[in-house]
Amino acid sequence: MSSRDITSEWPELERKVRARTPARVLEGRVGGCYRTSTQLDLREAHAAARDAVRTSLDMERQFGQGMIQQWGLFEVSSQARTKDDYLLQPNLGRTFSEPSRDELRKRCSIGNDIQVAIGDGLSVTAVSAQVPRLLPALCNGATALGWTVGQTFVIRHCRVGILNHVGEILMPIIAVLLIGERPGLATPESLSAYLAYRPRFGQTDADRNLVSNIHARGTGIADAVDRILNLATQMMKARCSGVQLAVETARLEE
Repeated sequence: MSSRDITSEWPELERKVRARTPARVLEGRVGGCYRTSTQLDLREAHAAARDAVRTSLDMERQFGQGMIQQWGLFEVSSQARTKDDYLLQPNLGRTFSEPSRDELRKRCSIGNDIQVAIGDGLSVTAVSAQVPRLLPALCNGATALGWTVGQTFVIRHCRVGILNHVGEILMPIIAVLLIGERPGLATPESLSAYLAYRPRFGQTDADRNLVSNIHARGTGIADAVDRILNLATQMMKARCSGVQLAVETARLEE
């Protein structure tokens, strides 16, 4: 193919490549630098990512009074008292404060089939964008399967490892944590759903499963709900989660 043929097809090739990824590819340069428009876009994305990390959770702002009342949402907190504590001392975000433990015992039933918690994580922006649509679809889907669903609550200054403490206090068969992902330069609105079978202290990421990149340009809400419920179903059958789930599922299918 001649250089003229390549040049004539380049706009179509560029369109196809960009349609497959949100990454900034084929942006073009002026000398050794990005174009001004690209540089400004990157600075805007970086600012949005910083805002997503630093923004504090406010239930009324993120969910609205109607959703709070409909789902009976209430707020608890990890042992991290401030955003700075949370960012600088990750371990504080993995266990509940003493008042929060008491609040959970008072307001939540124990031993449900599935227990959903919402954590701010590293992106309140993601929680605000995805949870209002994801939570109803997930809880209604679990109820339709005949499962008992625990009272959903919101965790401030939350790390993934707090799933273990949820398990210790409320003893669900499956615990699901909807949590804001660390934002990048593609989007600050990406949410993750971590699942664990009978979580307890001592479990690690190897004992959990994950549905990630839940946002408009990634995993859609309906697809995310299907994946979460499918994983929970597999966990109940295999009585495990994490890396062991694939092994036990294979055995059940033999």
